[in-house]
Amino acid sequence: MYFSKLYAPTLRETPAEAEVVSHQLLVRAGFIRKSSSGVYTYLPMAQRVLQKISRIVREEMDKAGGQEVALPIIQSADLWLESGRWHVYGKELFRLKDRHDRDFCLGPTHEEIITDLIRTDVSSYRQLPLLLYQIQNKYRDERRPRFGLMRGREFIMKDLYSFDKDEAGLEISYWKMHEAYTKIFTRCGLDFRPVEADSGAIGGSTTHEFMVMAESGEADIVYCPECNYAANVEIAPCKPDDNEQGTPLTLEMIETPQVTTAEMVAGFFDLPLKKIIKTMFYQVGEEIVAAIVRGDRSINEIKLQRLSAADIIELASPEKVKEITGAESGYVGPVGLVEKGIKVFADEEIKTMVNAVCGANKAQYHFRNVRPERDFQVTAYVDLRLIEPGESCPQCPSTLKSARGIEVGQVFKLGTKYSKALNAKYVDENGAENFIVMGCYGIGVSRTMAAAVEQNNDNEGIIWPVAIAPYHAVVIPVAVNDPVLKQAAEELYHELEQCGIETVIDDRNERAGVKFKDADLIGYPVRLTVGKKMLEEGLIEVKLRKDKVISFIKRNDIIEFIKDVLENS
Repeated sequence: MYFSKLYAPTLRETPAEAEVVSHQLLVRAGFIRKSSSGVYTYLPMAQRVLQKISRIVREEMDKAGGQEVALPIIQSADLWLESGRWHVYGKELFRLKDRHDRDFCLGPTHEEIITDLIRTDVSSYRQLPLLLYQIQNKYRDERRPRFGLMRGREFIMKDLYSFDKDEAGLEISYWKMHEAYTKIFTRCGLDFRPVEADSGAIGGSTTHEFMVMAESGEADIVYCPECNYAANVEIAPCKPDDNEQGTPLTLEMIETPQVTTAEMVAGFFDLPLKKIIKTMFYQVGEEIVAAIVRGDRSINEIKLQRLSAADIIELASPEKVKEITGAESGYVGPVGLVEKGIKVFADEEIKTMVNAVCGANKAQYHFRNVRPERDFQVTAYVDLRLIEPGESCPQCPSTLKSARGIEVGQVFKLGTKYSKALNAKYVDENGAENFIVMGCYGIGVSRTMAAAVEQNNDNEGIIWPVAIAPYHAVVIPVAVNDPVLKQAAEELYHELEQCGIETVIDDRNERAGVKFKDADLIGYPVRLTVGKKMLEEGLIEVKLRKDKVISFIKRNDIIEFIKDVLENS
C-alpha cells in the first residue's frame, strides 16, 4: 500500500475528549473517528486489525467445534418478555417500535434469540452438543459512554453459545472454550490472565473473565503468584481477620458534633479504623437493607446483591435513610434496626468485635463500647467486603498481589436459566424430556483492539503485536525526489509484498522526520529506511518498534532478516 493512497489521517494533537491512551492513539494514528457519543467509524487501518483479530477468533472457534451463524440484531420484545429480561435489563437496552407499534430492541446479547432458534429445531439428544457462534455489532445504551472503544454504545463482539444434554456436557464445553480463549489471546500477542468473576446481568453460575493486564485497566484483580489463583475483587472470597479482644465495657452514647466519617470517628475516639462499625443502607428491589463492615473495609456491592434475587441494587436515598433511622448519614448504625424490620447483613469480621464504635441513629451522637449480639442483632453474618492485596490467598497460604486489567472476554455457565424460561427441551435416550443445558462465551473484538493499544504503547505511539498489526512493515525513502532512492525503496517494497510481508511504502513528499513520527505513531512492527547507506554501502536501516533497536542490514539479507523478526515476535 502506498501511503499517499492510504486513508489514514494522522493528527499531531491529542483530542480533548480522549481520556485513555487507546482512545488518544487510535484517533491520532488515523484508526477511528467519532460518529456520535459512544459510536465510532473504523477507518482502513482499524479494519485490518479487527479482521486479524476476528480471523484468529474464527480459527480457534472452528477448531473447538464451533459453527458460525448470523443472528438478527433487531430482536422482538416478545422473546425478552418470555425470558423475563425486558423489564429488568435496564436503560442500557436500546428499545424501538416498528410501524405497527410492536416493541423491539437492538441486541446487546443474544441468549433469547439463539435459545428460540434451538428450541424450534433441536428435539433429540442425538443433536447435542452444539456450539454456535457469531461475530457482529452489539448495542448497549451506556449511561456515560467513555474511554473510546473501551465502553461504547456500539461495539463488535464474538458470542458463542453451547447446548448440552447435562452439566457434565456443559463442563466439557466450558473448559473447551476456556482453552480456546487462552489460545486466542496468546496468538494476539497479549499479556492476559483468566480470573474468576461475577456473571452480572447474563446470569449463570461459574464464570471467568479474560483480563488484558494494563495499568489503565478499569477492573481490579487479585492473584496468587504461587498457586495461580486469580479473581476480580468483586467476587474474591475474604478470610475474616482476627479482631483485638478485651473486656466488654458498658455501652455508652457519646455526643460527637460534626463527626460524620469513619476516619473522623476514629480520630475523635482515638481508635484505629478497625474498631469502627460502618453502616450503609441499600435499596435492594422493593426493600431497604443495611450492610455493615469494619471502618477499614469497603462493602462489596456484588456480594450484597448476590444475597437477594434483585437484578440491581443502589444506595438508599438520604431521605429514606433518615426515615428509617431518624438520623442523617454519618450518625447511623445497626442498633435497633432488626427490631424495626430491617434486614442487617454484617461482614463476618463484625461478629468478634469488642468495644467498637458505631452511629447511634441520633444526630450528633455515636455509641461507644458496642458489642454485636449484646447491643444489636443481625440477619446474617456473611462475607461482605472487598478483598485487598496483602491478604491470604483463598486457596493456599501465600499472599495475594493486585493488578489492573481490561476485560476482553468472558465465559459463563448458564445452566438452564434460559432453556427453562423459553422452554427449550430435548428428549433423552429413555424418552424423557429435559431442559437443554447452556453456556455462553463472549469476546469483545473491538475492545481487544483497544486493550492491545492500552498494553502496548509508548510516548511515540502504538506498538502493535505482530499478529494483529495493520501492516508488518513500512518502507521509508528519505528523499522521494531522488529517483535512485525512490526506485530502490519501491523495489524493496514490492519484494516484501511478494514474500507475504504486509508493507506500506511512505511515498509522500514529506520530510523524513515527519514520516518517522507517523511510523512510530501508527506502530508498524518494523521500519525500513532507504537512505544514503543503501546507495553507498548497500545497507538498509531497520528499526524494530517494540524494542527501538536500530540495525543496518545488507540489502540481500533483508527479507530473511524481516521474516525471522516477524516469526519470533
